[in-house]
Amino acid sequence: MTVAEAVVIGLGGFIGALLRFFISARMNKGEGIPVGTLAVNLTGSLLIGLLVGLDLPKLLTVFLVSGLMGALTTFSTLMKELIQLWKSGQIKEATLYSIWTFGFGALLAYVGFVIGQFC
Repeated sequence: MTVAEAVVIGLGGFIGALLRFFISARMNKGEGIPVGTLAVNLTGSLLIGLLVGLDLPKLLTVFLVSGLMGALTTFSTLMKELIQLWKSGQIKEATLYSIWTFGFGALLAYVGFVIGQFC
């Protein structure tokens, strides 16, 4: 990794983390599926696929995919929220949240990649 790559990953990560925080804080409610986290993870999956499919210059890809989208999407928050749903007895919600995140996330990443290949 070059110094330039480290800097752009850090800048992208800073922006992505702030976006995730504000979107989740605004959209997540106390009960049920955390729609803010679901929204950033699904949107991020689509955009990651699209950006990779576009085959952009390496430094821009590192900034957008590894930095911005890497921090916008969040596996650790997803796991924490799944555990919280499960522990609070919201088994149905935890199951749906898992299916939507992993199933639709993979599908959206693929769709984004295909779209990027044609652009």
